[in-house]
Amino acid sequence: MNAKGNNSIKESKAIMSASVLMRLAGVSAMLAGVSAMLAGLCFIIIGMFHPENVPSSVTTTIWVNVHIVATALGFFGLFGMAGLYARQVEKSGWMGLTGFILLSIWFVLITGFSFVEAFILPHLAAESPAFVESLLGMFTGVPSTVDLGVLPMLWNISGPMFILGPLLFGVATLRAHVLPRWAGGLLTLAAVLIPIGGMFPHEYQAKIAMIPIGLAMTWLGTALFSERREKASEVVPGKVISQLSQTEAK
Repeated sequence: MNAKGNNSIKESKAIMSASVLMRLAGVSAMLAGVSAMLAGLCFIIIGMFHPENVPSSVTTTIWVNVHIVATALGFFGLFGMAGLYARQVEKSGWMGLTGFILLSIWFVLITGFSFVEAFILPHLAAESPAFVESLLGMFTGVPSTVDLGVLPMLWNISGPMFILGPLLFGVATLRAHVLPRWAGGLLTLAAVLIPIGGMFPHEYQAKIAMIPIGLAMTWLGTALFSERREKASEVVPGKVISQLSQTEAK
């Protein structure tokens, strides 16, 4: 009897532990979905309000606010992408993994650049205008008059990442049939539009590059959040009680 009782207690604890882990996994997925939605919103805000990359813009309020949003984009994007990839990891294959890695590295790089643009450049505008002009020229393709070290190289490699990351992840999402395929298609289309946007005047470039990706990320994040919320609302305690009853009966 004691042996059966001890086994029953151990099995009950195992069932409860599994239930807690399931709930924690569901909460993590919902938070990742929210992060992806917020990242998408950041993309849209940046696309709509990003000022021109000229020294006179650096000291404006809109410049600082947009680049604070861009800094937040990096954090939300990293966590959101982790959740989106984890949801379809078994079916997205090497293409999904490569797209996830490229986009994640891009989020890290953009966080660093945006932090400098938001909190450092405005203070250097008067003290070191040559540095500010050279850094902005790095974004627009104007030759630098100041040695910027590895920054131009990092910026140059971030461009292909921003195209290939969404492209590969979007195609992988289309093929995986886990998250909404239309959202994956929009992400793929957005990646194709990025180099096309470079041929338009500045006031349209950010809109063409950022807003479609923002819409796709918001769509994917909403789908992930809604899916996990529905699963989390299932009566897991009832299942646990049923399993405990069956265990005790044995």
